[in-house]
Amino acid sequence: MSLIREKYHSFATQLKQLHSEIASTPLDAPEIRQRVISLQKFFQQQIVPLVNEDTSSLNGRVQSYSTETSKQLRLLEIDITFLQGARQTSTAKGRLDAIGNRLTTLIEYCNAILE
Repeated sequence: MSLIREKYHSFATQLKQLHSEIASTPLDAPEIRQRVISLQKFFQQQIVPLVNEDTSSLNGRVQSYSTETSKQLRLLEIDITFLQGARQTSTAKGRLDAIGNRLTTLIEYCNAILE
């Protein structure tokens, strides 16, 4: 398994863990934010440099998914900001659902690279 695939596998595992924790236990917004910041750091420090230096024929596809993953991570941070601003339980639930959907998208991107 290439180093990029290993890092994406680790990243996907972390995403799945956060997704399942959000679905099963009530995490508060600051805790979710800290976890997402940790995911962003892992992605930026462990994956992006490898994608940028990879010269294989598959790099275009991996680069595209890497760009989309970066975008989704930024949008996830915005979702968390909206969660922190939610005043009603129904609004907070909707924001948590949006965060869950965003995490699912990120997991699907990782799975596409790992195929």
